[in-house]
Amino acid sequence: MMKLLLTDSGVKNARIQDALVDLLGKPIAESSALCVPTAGYGAPDADPGGPWRFISGRSPHPMIGLGWKSVGVLELTALPGIEKARWVSWVREADALLVNGGDALYLGHWMRKSGLAELLPSLPDMVYVGLSAGSMVMTPRIGEHFVGWEPTSGEDSTLGLVDFSIFPHLDHPACPENTMAEAERWAAGIGGPAYAIDEQTAIKVVDGAVEVVSQGHWKLFNTTS
Repeated sequence: MMKLLLTDSGVKNARIQDALVDLLGKPIAESSALCVPTAGYGAPDADPGGPWRFISGRSPHPMIGLGWKSVGVLELTALPGIEKARWVSWVREADALLVNGGDALYLGHWMRKSGLAELLPSLPDMVYVGLSAGSMVMTPRIGEHFVGWEPTSGEDSTLGLVDFSIFPHLDHPACPENTMAEAERWAAGIGGPAYAIDEQTAIKVVDGAVEVVSQGHWKLFNTTS
């Protein structure tokens, strides 16, 4: 299974960056990355500037501009038209996958349709770095609060590669509805472990072991202990 760094808003502080370097096992400057902008097209309020800012490193969410040895673009909507062996080799050769925010259900749809979702569990050396929806897509479900793009199934289920859900952008000025009280209501309907995290927080997962990396605020709901 891949090593995961599930961020709220990218690599926002030194602790999160140290966690990334630890997962890579080498400096960022010696590591290659592929960025996945796809989720940025799926949100109801999406515009083409968002994916461009992400790819170009001009987003306020630090991921692409961290000084990687090389960065390529893996656009999931293009993959069904490309020979699978070609793009799978690109993924296997990369050290990190940097996955944009936007709409988690749209991203999950294209991860499945492209074949990337099926490939991910077979990449034990890959470091998957998610940003908002790019993190939420790894969870079992996102909850009605975060449904924007709706799949034909009408469900809010995502890939389920981790066993907890994520409520992002806790108390962020741009998301005034994402209060701790709303996170508690959301968590009550999720039916499993769930984290509310702010922009200074990320969740690191290695071999099923979960560690919160934070210089901000977060809360874990629905624990059995």
